[in-house]
Amino acid sequence: MAIESFDDPTADFILRSSLPATDFHVHRLLLSLSSPFFDQMLSLPQPSPKELARVPIVEVSETPQTLQLLLQFIYPVPNPIIDDDLDTLILVLHAAIKYDVLPAIDGLRSQLVSEHYLKQSPTRIYAIASRYELEEEAKLASKHTLGINILDAPLSEELRYISAFSYHRLLALHHTRAKAAQGLLRLRDDVKCMECDGTYGAFSEGPKWWLDFRRRAAEELGVRPTTEVVFGMEFLSQSFQQVGCRKCPLSLLQSWSFLEELKRRIDELPATV
Repeated sequence: MAIESFDDPTADFILRSSLPATDFHVHRLLLSLSSPFFDQMLSLPQPSPKELARVPIVEVSETPQTLQLLLQFIYPVPNPIIDDDLDTLILVLHAAIKYDVLPAIDGLRSQLVSEHYLKQSPTRIYAIASRYELEEEAKLASKHTLGINILDAPLSEELRYISAFSYHRLLALHHTRAKAAQGLLRLRDDVKCMECDGTYGAFSEGPKWWLDFRRRAAEELGVRPTTEVVFGMEFLSQSFQQVGCRKCPLSLLQSWSFLEELKRRIDELPATV
């Protein structure tokens, strides 16, 4: 059986997929130009004139779907966009690296770190990038893992294939950034509350809303060392709703510049492996 888009009668080479065995009629020149692997294989001594009468066939282990997607990166057709099936993208990326198909590797690297995949499966993306030594993609994925509890992340098959060093780098990023962010939770002297704070020179650790916010923020940053949650209005509003001080809401509102500065300082902490 031949795939319709790869059944050109002028093709001089056949790649046969795994089950169901499917023939892809391809051109040696395009394979050689796109892949050092195929270039070396096709430069081996040629068969005898009698054998040249038939098109040579090479069997590969990839499925028809994987092989077809891979070949689309080689041929002058639009590159396939694999934006809704990470499992398929992984298979094609593995084949592209296996056969050193440079156009496919470049195209798939950018698709691997699309916003959709990074938001949906940051730890999987980090593991895939680490496995194939895609350093820039691993860094980008590591930043997106900051928004999740890394120890509660679903166990993925890709983690089998990364080194302890790669996984330790990710854990160290979370731990180091969490400690640094928690260390920045210090109140500025001009942040006061006219009701619950020490307004007549008495010692005070700060307004009640701040004490509640600092405690909860330290806990949240210890799990997810990013500002995405702790500076959201829902998180902040809990701090004056629970402490029972009538003027804490006004104090928090007047402290907005302080909170923006604190958020900026946390955001500036190292965020990638």
